[in-house]
Amino acid sequence: MLDFEISLLSRFFSFAKQLLSARWRGLLLLLLGVGLPLLAVEELAIAIFQSGGFLWDEPLLLAVHSVTNARLDRFAKIFTKFGVYLGVFPASVALSLLLLQLRKWRSLLYFNAVMIGSMILNRTAKAYWHRSRPSLWEWPVSEIDFSFPSGHAMSSMSFVAALLILTWGSRWFGLTLAAGSVFVVSIAWTRLYLGVHFPSDILAGWLVSIAWAIGLCALIRPHLVAPAASETELTTQEEESIATQ
Repeated sequence: MLDFEISLLSRFFSFAKQLLSARWRGLLLLLLGVGLPLLAVEELAIAIFQSGGFLWDEPLLLAVHSVTNARLDRFAKIFTKFGVYLGVFPASVALSLLLLQLRKWRSLLYFNAVMIGSMILNRTAKAYWHRSRPSLWEWPVSEIDFSFPSGHAMSSMSFVAALLILTWGSRWFGLTLAAGSVFVVSIAWTRLYLGVHFPSDILAGWLVSIAWAIGLCALIRPHLVAPAASETELTTQEEESIATQ
């Protein structure tokens, strides 16, 4: 069994290396196309940040916090962990193993590129912008990094956006859309309720994740249902791209 798994991984990595070799220019362009516009937006927004943040940030936070009670405190502190460590991460590992077993290598590469790329974009943005977290009340959880954009919002949205693209055209799409929407909004609510993010942190995280997932889809073409390209072989265009390098 172990030898079989190692063989599958070896074949997947060989395919991934070839596909990335064929598409690396597009991937680099996409990364810059998402990252650089955000840097430009930040230059415009920094003046607003220095003057106290967006006008609607604090009122929305206070409105969410106005319904605080002990039961919601417990729920928010537990459920927020599903945005990364207790939910998205283990679910991503499980889905990756399933796609590997099914030999859906293009979809596997796409899904992991979305999740890993989202994490890189988030850490880079946080390090660049250095936006402090809200301090309207004492947080019931511990947070040590910066605020903008929200990592939990990006993680949950990247996961759901990738699933929606992978299930596009299938009978699972509607269920994925409904459950995913509830999950993404719930995670965002916990971050606001706990007071560790501004609403603009959440919105920025969502927008970046959606742009990244859609852009990667156009490059890797991972559709599981009636795929536009083979899941285990390169297209003629991709082979020609490698040959001309």
